[in-house]
Amino acid sequence: MGRIQILSIIASLVIFSVVFNLVRRRRLKTEYSLIWLSVSIVFIIFSFWRQGIDKLASLLGIAYPPSVLYIILLIGIILILIEFSIIISKQAEKIKILVQEIGLLKLELEQKIEKLKPTHEQDPKEDPDKGKE
Repeated sequence: MGRIQILSIIASLVIFSVVFNLVRRRRLKTEYSLIWLSVSIVFIIFSFWRQGIDKLASLLGIAYPPSVLYIILLIGIILILIEFSIIISKQAEKIKILVQEIGLLKLELEQKIEKLKPTHEQDPKEDPDKGKE
């Protein structure tokens, strides 16, 4: 085992364990971590099975086998970005709905407050008890 292989095994295991611990401590939701865990597992597999990189590179017609890892990494990043874009879109829609609901509730509350206010203010001139003092 070469030094670069040992370094890639350690890096892959560190990424996997960090993501796993974030999920375990509920700092990262499971649904968001699946791509991260999948990419790290692929890197762990290829870190141990070096011939797998060579076979995948020849299958894809890539002359330099280590560049397969960059392609896998790029695909993983693209998948993560797509997932985050979907999440952001859903959150933006939820925020829009919440803002609309708050606006409607505020309008309804203002209308109820207006109904509770007296319809006209009494003039001190019209108050019969005021003149007797």
